[in-house]
Amino acid sequence: MHAGRDRVEIGLVVYPGVQQAAVLGLTDLFQLANRLAADRSPDALRLRVSHWQWQEASQTVIRSFDSEPGPDNGPAMVILPPTLGDPIAREAAAPYADWLRARHAAGATLGSVCAGAFVLAEAGLLSGRAATTHWAYRDALAMRFPDILLDADKLVIDDGDIITAGGYMAWTDLGLKLVDRVLGPTVMMDTARFMLVDPPGREQRFYSPFAPRLNHGDEAILKVQHWLQARGARDVTLATMAEHAALEERTFLRRFRNATGLKPTEYCQHLRVGKAREMLQATTRPIDQIAWDVGYDDPGSFRKVFARITGLAPGDYRRRFGAERAAVVGVGS
Repeated sequence: MHAGRDRVEIGLVVYPGVQQAAVLGLTDLFQLANRLAADRSPDALRLRVSHWQWQEASQTVIRSFDSEPGPDNGPAMVILPPTLGDPIAREAAAPYADWLRARHAAGATLGSVCAGAFVLAEAGLLSGRAATTHWAYRDALAMRFPDILLDADKLVIDDGDIITAGGYMAWTDLGLKLVDRVLGPTVMMDTARFMLVDPPGREQRFYSPFAPRLNHGDEAILKVQHWLQARGARDVTLATMAEHAALEERTFLRRFRNATGLKPTEYCQHLRVGKAREMLQATTRPIDQIAWDVGYDDPGSFRKVFARITGLAPGDYRRRFGAERAAVVGVGS
């Protein structure tokens, strides 16, 4: 992450028409999380909260607020809060596009709430990606950006390097999710209890979701990670990954493991299992079908990989974390 020795910066984009209550609410949420983390450990990481907006005079996006001024490495996480009115117009979003693409290319995690997804979409960052938005804006987003894999039935879609939240007040869900990533589930739960809000449903799981390492600085490997994330690591081979990175296979293997801490095959397994976990939580789809949907031709192989990564068989995972009781047919572990 782009951070100081003990800080991780989260940037909130104050674009035209942004809901100020969400900007200030997220600022307070992260400050509260800092306090609760420090109560548990004086050596805990801290969240540095910054606000970013377009400045006409300099023709660039500048930091307009900084809770803990320090080295200017850019935020490790960037949030597009909701809007008070209609989704942002293309012309109003344009000044932020280059900056958002640069942050993403540098390894930052991007997040949006409600109509904030339109700002990410205008920058081309949701093309071919799974995303959600407020149900009232579903048709508008689908019409403007037909290449987005839109699922407005979901409150939060965590796609690793890009997280989208749908509801008008879902900034609390997104904020708590980022607290969990940086400060851990205990501080996240402390923060949710203090604010008297429900923690994100998917964060109540006993096993943490896969959060890929994106801040390693290897642009060729980061490009492959974004490509794998966008296609769900389906139908990929070592040769195609190396080709996408424009590297010889042995060089790609070495650099990929150095950058991510995993072999390419392990990384792809984690991505597929992450998708499967979401399906097991949110649907009653048969497990064999889920195995196929995430890229496994052999359900038996899927079950073995799933159990190795999560510690639970798929059926046990669904019984423990599924939103609804699974259908009897096809749900055996």
